[in-house]
Amino acid sequence: MSLLTRRHVMMAATGIVAAAAAPRLVFAQAAAPAPSGPFKLPPLGYPFAALEPHIDAKTMELHHGRHHQSFITNLNNFAKDNPKLAEMPVPDILGKLDALPESIRTGVRNNLGGHANHTMFWQVMGPNGGKPSGDVLAAIDRDLGGMEKFQTDFNASGGRQFGSGWVFVTVTKDGKLAIENRPNQDNPMMDGKRVLLGNDVWEHAYYLNYQNRRADYLKAWWNTVNWTKVGERYAAAMAGKLDV
Repeated sequence: MSLLTRRHVMMAATGIVAAAAAPRLVFAQAAAPAPSGPFKLPPLGYPFAALEPHIDAKTMELHHGRHHQSFITNLNNFAKDNPKLAEMPVPDILGKLDALPESIRTGVRNNLGGHANHTMFWQVMGPNGGKPSGDVLAAIDRDLGGMEKFQTDFNASGGRQFGSGWVFVTVTKDGKLAIENRPNQDNPMMDGKRVLLGNDVWEHAYYLNYQNRRADYLKAWWNTVNWTKVGERYAAAMAGKLDV
């Protein structure tokens, strides 16, 4: 090897080491501006990673910031030409979809249903959610056969949901509970009912961690339930004040 060639090799190696040792510059991306309009994405209320290992941070980030945000964006687009959408309570709109103009009826059904479903979903989850107690536990024992049977039946119902959809626990004004399924982004409010809690069985809710193992996701999800919030929702339902 010639002196010149060796010199070039040494210079190149030195450059590689220097580049490796040099501090890496990381440029933060500017956050995308929030779409304007009357509908807003509700804050998650806890870090994306708060529900790990049961639900991973990336899934939470995409689910909340992309999937739910898409419903908000679409609703704001509908509201541009139909401003009354933002003035009416969500249960009133979903309970009277036939009263909407036919041109937006399906879009509102899908997107407002998705907005209501996910708003509830973020509320009933959280780290260190405790255990059911008080009135809501008494209702579970009375109407759903106790916690073990309730969880088994709820998971089975979620597993039977063909394709995309949700499994819910509905609650009446007198506090009676029942397990129900809905396809796509449909919500029991469309039948004049209210939701105590529910689990999203669309694949985007679990696929990064669980792939096609929906049953494993359904079992793990119970570790994320915020029973304090569920108890608050039950009390609101009893008082006739539960919205989404």
